[in-house]
Amino acid sequence: MALDSEFGVKGSSIIREWSGQVQPALVASFVFLFCLEACLWVRNLRQKRRLPGPFAWPLVGNAMQLGQMPHITFAKLAKKYGNVYQIRLGCSDIVVLNGDRAIRQALVQHSREFAGRPNFVSFQMISGGRSLTFASYSKQWKAHRKLAQSTLRAFSSADSLTKQVFEQHVLAEAAELAQVFLRNSADGRYFDPSHEFTVAAANVMCALCFGTRYGHEDLEFRTLLKRVERFGETVGAGSLVDVMPWLQNFPNPVRSVYENFKNLNEEFFAFVRHKVTQHRESFDPDVTRDMSDAIITEIEHRKDSELSKEFVEATVTDLIGAGQDTISTIMQWIFLLLVKHPDMQVKLHLLIDEVVGRERLPSVKDRANLAYLDAFIYETMRFTSFVPVTIPHSTTSDVTIEGLHIPKDTVVFINQWSVNHDPLKWKDPHVFDPTRFLDENGALDKDVTNNVMIFSTGKRRCIGNQIAKVEVFLFTATLLHQCSFHSDPSEPLSLDCSYGLTLKPLRFGVSAKLRGKLLDSPTGKS
Repeated sequence: MALDSEFGVKGSSIIREWSGQVQPALVASFVFLFCLEACLWVRNLRQKRRLPGPFAWPLVGNAMQLGQMPHITFAKLAKKYGNVYQIRLGCSDIVVLNGDRAIRQALVQHSREFAGRPNFVSFQMISGGRSLTFASYSKQWKAHRKLAQSTLRAFSSADSLTKQVFEQHVLAEAAELAQVFLRNSADGRYFDPSHEFTVAAANVMCALCFGTRYGHEDLEFRTLLKRVERFGETVGAGSLVDVMPWLQNFPNPVRSVYENFKNLNEEFFAFVRHKVTQHRESFDPDVTRDMSDAIITEIEHRKDSELSKEFVEATVTDLIGAGQDTISTIMQWIFLLLVKHPDMQVKLHLLIDEVVGRERLPSVKDRANLAYLDAFIYETMRFTSFVPVTIPHSTTSDVTIEGLHIPKDTVVFINQWSVNHDPLKWKDPHVFDPTRFLDENGALDKDVTNNVMIFSTGKRRCIGNQIAKVEVFLFTATLLHQCSFHSDPSEPLSLDCSYGLTLKPLRFGVSAKLRGKLLDSPTGKS
């Protein structure tokens, strides 16, 4: 596109002047940083290395060696250097942990020592700087986590009224999603289900937190969620902004990602803050309408609260953000694998018809009799390892893992993918086989399911893992009860994915076909 005529000559001269002034400064800064890093690099070569690991180049370290899928690179490096080794990203030394034994030794046996978070730039932008997920380990963090856990437990514990409300929200959203899929499949069309799963997952969390949901065609809501989907670009392990913060100081693609990340966090936090403000204005201490009310009660109306009122918005933002991304991502993988393995889908249809019948929708009470469905979900989590590397940890004190010393304040990457694909733990780990989770009687083998690592473990274990598993079960069971799903024959199915905080499958097309009559409410009324 041509430059506007008014800008024309003046704009060109401004650009030349800017370039003439800035570019030499950038070159000088780069040379200075390179020389400084080279000196540190030479010094480190002369010193005895604390941990094994690959050769690191000055300034960039091992950043260029990680490739498009760092978790795969980490696993390959473990074969050469062992399950505990050191890499360098920018000017930061980082320890990478691989394999079930080393990771559980760190996160379970030494849970306190590995409970920290690094002081990354991107972490300070999330949830108004008070994020539970990304905050450092402290007394305040423990109080914040206790609050969030108790709130989630109240909405998911057995036989509670709030749990029934949660299940009704999920079933209603799943039934609505089935109708959306059928409309999108009219006249034999194929569609990409990814954004519909994002809207559905976010709607469940909004219903839990705000008591309201949004239509799948709500443009403002879809636009907001589209931006939030890019969250993982910066916050994933290995973010160049975090390990090379000097990149913020001059124009480059990394700085652009950083600025977009900052803007989308501010926009999403403003959305949550507006909703929480509405809750404060209509708050009734005798009525708990949703999670926002429960959190407001605990923080703002308990005399012994250790948290300021700003933690209300931060907690709600964390719950919605984490719940939306995790659920939508695993649902995309489940349906990609369902259409990739139509024989397994048929088996699930027959099982659901036998256990549930055609006159009502599935419920959590059916779960014990739908072991193969749970096995399919667990195998999807293991096989895809869609959270391949946890949010980076930081050591809170000196610690030794597998005989190797790791100093305090060391950034640590936890490669969950290596646990889920460990050939010593899993037979044929690269084969998709749900039956590996069933015992000789066809029941779900809890000991085997406990070996899957997708929600981390130890003090930083995801507090929403149980509620997430229930939600995924109800979504999958309901959609399979209502519809059969088919892949687009003109597009070969691929297991390739994009890397970020979660691994997301590339675009794929599906078509839904109604099975029997359509049920559109949690009560089973059509």
